[in-house]
Amino acid sequence: MEVKIVFKSDRSRPAARQSYEIIRDRILNGELSAGTKIVEEKIAAELGVSRTPVRESIRRLEYEGLIVNKKVVKPTEKDLRNMFQVRILLEGYSAQCAASYLNENELNSLYECVEMGRTGDIEEIMIANERFHEIIVNASNNPVMIDIIDRMQSTIYLFRKTVVFYQRPHLIDEHEQIYQAIKARDSQKAQLLMKNHLEADLNFCLHLIGN
Repeated sequence: MEVKIVFKSDRSRPAARQSYEIIRDRILNGELSAGTKIVEEKIAAELGVSRTPVRESIRRLEYEGLIVNKKVVKPTEKDLRNMFQVRILLEGYSAQCAASYLNENELNSLYECVEMGRTGDIEEIMIANERFHEIIVNASNNPVMIDIIDRMQSTIYLFRKTVVFYQRPHLIDEHEQIYQAIKARDSQKAQLLMKNHLEADLNFCLHLIGN
């Protein structure tokens, strides 16, 4: 199963960001296979940018674990499962915190993400999905946890793109249920709903990737 995205030229977005997204997607969809050596000059020429944004992209992908010693490391199914299980634990706890600490403005932002998930196009739903989870993770107010989640962004992106692109059933309904539990200050329910939500993402994605 391949999930591909084609990025158009966009002067409003930094070259480093666009370069990162393109290299990341080439790794995740198999264009750059495990063991492939990453050569800055070659990629810069292919993308039509200087080496500086490519170098920044590589540094970020090293931080996220997709590149080690200038070579591609593609996560195995076991890697994906292990990383996602860590995410389930951390985001479950974060949802519990969100029920206790999110203020009215943050709750409104969370609801806006739910609404965009119902009405937006694929790109808007992707952004809303990312923002929904970001608000909840930040509610933990724990920089160590936030950093761990940040290091898994490429893996999280793969799962997010898959569930949105292939329209996983009940995805946005689950977001709304999590939002309602957080709004009701029901921390235990919010935690359980978040764990169930992410486990459903995991199972859905692994089924598709396996096929």
